[in-house]
Amino acid sequence: MNNQTKLRWGILGAARINQQLMPAIVSAGNSELVAIASRRPGAAEETLSKYAPDQKNVKIYDQPEALLNDSSIQAVYIPLSNQEHAEWALRAIEQGKHVLCEKPMALTVADIDKIEAAALQHNVRVMEGFMYRFHPQHIRVKEIIDSGLIGEVRSVRSCFSFLLQPARMYRLEETIEHGGGAMWDIGCYAIHAARLPFVDETPLSVTAMAKHIENGADVSCSGIIDFGDGKFAQFDFSFERSRRAEYEVIGTKGGLKCHNVWAKQEESPIISWWTESGQQCVETLPTANHFRLEVDHFSNCVLNEKAPGLSLADAKTNCRIIVAALQSAAQGQRVQLD
Repeated sequence: MNNQTKLRWGILGAARINQQLMPAIVSAGNSELVAIASRRPGAAEETLSKYAPDQKNVKIYDQPEALLNDSSIQAVYIPLSNQEHAEWALRAIEQGKHVLCEKPMALTVADIDKIEAAALQHNVRVMEGFMYRFHPQHIRVKEIIDSGLIGEVRSVRSCFSFLLQPARMYRLEETIEHGGGAMWDIGCYAIHAARLPFVDETPLSVTAMAKHIENGADVSCSGIIDFGDGKFAQFDFSFERSRRAEYEVIGTKGGLKCHNVWAKQEESPIISWWTESGQQCVETLPTANHFRLEVDHFSNCVLNEKAPGLSLADAKTNCRIIVAALQSAAQGQRVQLD
């Protein structure tokens, strides 16, 4: 047990997600924001003044390397571009830093294997940043499933979409191979959420179809993960449709729906469920900040030497399915998983 009460954080990058993560680190009772770095001149200071203006003693670095060399920093949050996640996670680990890496952790399973090996070697904790999983509504979903109310889960359907605005067109500048497109941005959420009730099952194959733009980046995709024995998880995501972030679980005795997976801290999440016997219920749950809960969870794991709730095995499974879905969409055929 560590007697330290607060984990000292550094942020590698001035990305837009800091609007959520920086206040989360500041407000979590077991966390302290120590530094932020950006390669863009003035960006780190601007981000700090915009999202955490009351923090007066935070160090500003013009290079990520300088932040990693700061011995006062124990953990880093990595919100860099997708294709940089694995590289900088490994650099941070080699400096003895614990790592919370924004999704996707890496673009290949091989890179996650390297991260896992390095984390074991340097005795640090690493977690992929799927913040939504720490919202209490998903704990409630698991309670309903585990209670047997809807029977054995047979299928899941997830849907994530929004209309891409001009300010976010940078998501399509890179090719899929370099982390661009909808799959690496929101598709990883859709697949991760679709796996939630099947987390202990082994995926067998993936079939997917996608729409691509001229440079090869995908903008829409639909697919099916086959878990065997007639258990299927369907995922659908797009940059060309109205906003949607939901999943539905169907069992042998009923079903349930999570209506807003990305519920903001001011939004009351809603879960509805029904049974074959005629029961129907709509549950409105308390508001919560899943970003702060994510930071609180990871800090607690480091300070108390616990394994993070989202394992590297989970990260590898998600990445394996993503890569297979991209391959299936490109080749027009089902892809078997090893």
